[in-house]
Amino acid sequence: MAKPKETVSRTLMVALVLSIVFSVVVSTAAVLLRPAQVKNQNLDIRSNILSAAGMLEPGASAEEIEETFSRFEVRLLDLDTGEYVEPSAVGVTDPMKYDMYKAASDPAMSTNIPSSEDKAGIKRRPNVAKIFTLSENGKLKRVVLPVHGYGLWSTLYGFMSLEGDANTIEGLGFYSHAETPGLGGEVDNPRWKKQWVGKEVYGDNLDEPQIKLVKGGVSADAADKEHKIDALSGATLTSRGVQQLVNYWMGDRGYETYLKKLRQGEV
Repeated sequence: MAKPKETVSRTLMVALVLSIVFSVVVSTAAVLLRPAQVKNQNLDIRSNILSAAGMLEPGASAEEIEETFSRFEVRLLDLDTGEYVEPSAVGVTDPMKYDMYKAASDPAMSTNIPSSEDKAGIKRRPNVAKIFTLSENGKLKRVVLPVHGYGLWSTLYGFMSLEGDANTIEGLGFYSHAETPGLGGEVDNPRWKKQWVGKEVYGDNLDEPQIKLVKGGVSADAADKEHKIDALSGATLTSRGVQQLVNYWMGDRGYETYLKKLRQGEV
């Protein structure tokens, strides 16, 4: 009696061979596409840095973005001392390759934040941050600082740019978040982001961040309006998260020590 052509073992063998073939194809594609993915990720980060600094031209090509970004100096900053450190201190040769968010998950490269002090909801803070400075004729023109913190549904990652006085805001933008479209997602609205331009982080004593997002909007005659921005309509928790993350990173656990030294010409 003839054996049936289709057997369980033959079916399993075909399935196994096809699985191996597809795995090889997918793995090969991932390897081949990886350089392009990394290039696009780097271009996106550069674009967001330039956008926060008010230096991203509409429709700029990749080459133009790279050329403009090359005017910045990439620096690694010890957040506790407010001093620059060499890339070798964090195990890299190129400061652009340092990942401060990956470092935040490493106990040896980060600091645990007590819940009573964790206004930004980030749990751990990297000991070293990667920042971007631009100088002209030996004078600091702007400094772009990474910031992040929790909103309503997600951690918002972005950049804040300050003028050379280390106090006046040039721009704030987020490149990654999952806030509600039309509500907390309005952090991406150009009209809302424009409100940040020209605001001041610190008060007259320059020793404590004063940024506030005001529910209902900031009136023309509001006291201390130089520190106030309209809260996002219908997005109280996202607005609160943005206010807290900005004040955290501009505070003494973030960049405040460094910014004081900048103003005093010590770095």
